[in-house]
Amino acid sequence: MRTFWNFAGPGELVFGLNASQQLGRLIHARGWRRILVVTDLNLVSAGIVDPIRKSLEDAGLGFEIFTGGRPEPDLGTAATARVCAEAYCPDAVLGLGGGSNLDLAKIVATLQAHRGMPEDYFGTDRIPGPILPVIAVPTTAGTGSEVSHSAVLTDVAAGIKVSTLSRHLRPALAVVDPTLTLTCPPRATADSGIDALTHAIEACTAVDFDQLDAPPEEPFPYSGRTPLGDLLSAEAIRLIGQHLVTAVREPMNLIAREGMAWAATLAGMAFSNCGVSVVHALEYPIGVAVHVSHGAGNGLLLPYVMRFNLATRSRVFAEIAASLGGDTATLTEIEAAELAVALVEKLRESIGIPIRLRDIGVRSEDLPKFAEKSFAIKRLMRLNPRRPSQAELLHLLETAW
Repeated sequence: MRTFWNFAGPGELVFGLNASQQLGRLIHARGWRRILVVTDLNLVSAGIVDPIRKSLEDAGLGFEIFTGGRPEPDLGTAATARVCAEAYCPDAVLGLGGGSNLDLAKIVATLQAHRGMPEDYFGTDRIPGPILPVIAVPTTAGTGSEVSHSAVLTDVAAGIKVSTLSRHLRPALAVVDPTLTLTCPPRATADSGIDALTHAIEACTAVDFDQLDAPPEEPFPYSGRTPLGDLLSAEAIRLIGQHLVTAVREPMNLIAREGMAWAATLAGMAFSNCGVSVVHALEYPIGVAVHVSHGAGNGLLLPYVMRFNLATRSRVFAEIAASLGGDTATLTEIEAAELAVALVEKLRESIGIPIRLRDIGVRSEDLPKFAEKSFAIKRLMRLNPRRPSQAELLHLLETAW
């Protein structure tokens, strides 16, 4: 049994409107001179890349821009990015975009430092030492990759998303500029925002740190639920309840965009320390099979998993209901916990997240396979406050179908 918990974050976090204009200066001050920028063509078209290019140029930095990033990057995308990095030999890697680009930047930085193949580092603590410095500049508000110690790639052959988890993956510098999210389309805003909500809820409902059945000496990527994680999650949930619908419906609303950017960062710090659990475990094989975005898959599954965990975490769920603006003053704890699920369902509906697995193309005959693959992700099973069996996961999926 653990009697302590720990907390980690990026080397430095810079947050605020137009913070990205300081990128060149911030990078130059750290002595990095050759920067590989990992991004994608959509961000080039949206005009996001040019200001970053100018900031680097104005600081006298050399740089190469890789525009081959894509949603849910697979091993082939990582291989292509690696070739670009090896040709340029950067001394730092800048991830610009959503979580997919940031995760890809982390993998590239790992391969430049330690060689090998991405699959050599899948799992927990398999990166042997420091990687090239990673500079994370998110253009969506949701994944939290700018502050996390994980990178996710899609293994198409195995039909699963695979995580690399290591303290070495936490970015050396995270620059979160809410203005970069202004061009984020409503669909991506909704998907990434509900992803942040999932992170916050799974972090504050994870198994308590002193009940985590992982010996302190065993490599394990998360601490379980902690007091600091609770604080970060509660504020993230409050901000998401206040700002997500507005950010989706009014893309140029800077107050909503700033609130969501901060919520996503807080949720990222919470989950990357406390952990995520069954929602993510179920989404990993489903997302690969039907090509739904990670955020939409998480958002669809979140209320179903909350109901599964409700009796085990009724007090925390009651607090979540209050954070989401629910009137819990006259409710019992269980009633307030049930209200939390209802409020998440209402939020999901308000931003257009699908409600049923059949709505995203999942076939009922595939549910047993998904339950089996999800159950095999033991680190996430350990973190859920109610330890599920494979049969219970299948029943949960059948309910969501």
